[in-house]
Amino acid sequence: MKSFVRDTLTVFQRQLRLSLRTPAWVVIALVQPILYLVLFGPLLANLPSGTLTGSAGAGTADAYKFFVPGLLIQLGLFGSTFVGFAIISDWRAGVIERFRVTPVSRLSIMAGRVLRDVVVLVVQAVILVLAGVAFGLRAPVAAILLSLGFIVLVAVGLASVSYATALTVKSEDAFAPMLNSVIVPLVLLSGIMLPIALGPGWLQGIARISPFRYIIDAMRSAFYGHYATTVMLEGVLVALGLAAVCLWLGSRVFVRENA
Repeated sequence: MKSFVRDTLTVFQRQLRLSLRTPAWVVIALVQPILYLVLFGPLLANLPSGTLTGSAGAGTADAYKFFVPGLLIQLGLFGSTFVGFAIISDWRAGVIERFRVTPVSRLSIMAGRVLRDVVVLVVQAVILVLAGVAFGLRAPVAAILLSLGFIVLVAVGLASVSYATALTVKSEDAFAPMLNSVIVPLVLLSGIMLPIALGPGWLQGIARISPFRYIIDAMRSAFYGHYATTVMLEGVLVALGLAAVCLWLGSRVFVRENA
């Protein structure tokens, strides 16, 4: 166990140093969600009364309580799934092969990378929340901390699967369309931009297959100050289950590929 932790921290430090060499990418990844925050968020404030909350009028505060959790999950989705491109580059450059001939734990090669991705995403999420506060977001501190916990679980699961999938296909040309064919439908069915409840019944039914819908609903419930709810329980269980399954799948593939 000690060797695994040591090896994981070694890989994490290496990957973090690489990220710090190009810190601009941390900011660049925030451009899209911040643009949504600036250009799309104000439109939600003018929605009819009760559209977002189901009771009171929308308003600026309620609009960002609804919108920011969705943007956080969007950030986590894209920030975690696209990390696989880096390991394809490392595999092609022989970095993975060099790690394989060292005593470093095979699983720690993935775990160290995932840990780096979690740290980067948490930093980005904090910056996004602060931007939301500047635009009128008002949410309990406990809700923000809980949302960061959801982001960590999403990042751990999706980054693990992303690395494992990328290491399996070993081709950017195959990896990119594979990601788009999975992520885009999940994003559209998660209710990131608008409530799924506004859609027809058939769309609401299909949207139930997206695990991120339950996570986003739980985060929004927390932002409105509701914690002990069925929605929150569903979100927590789905997030934990998703992280566990993805981590297990990613670990199996990664260890087999590096055996």
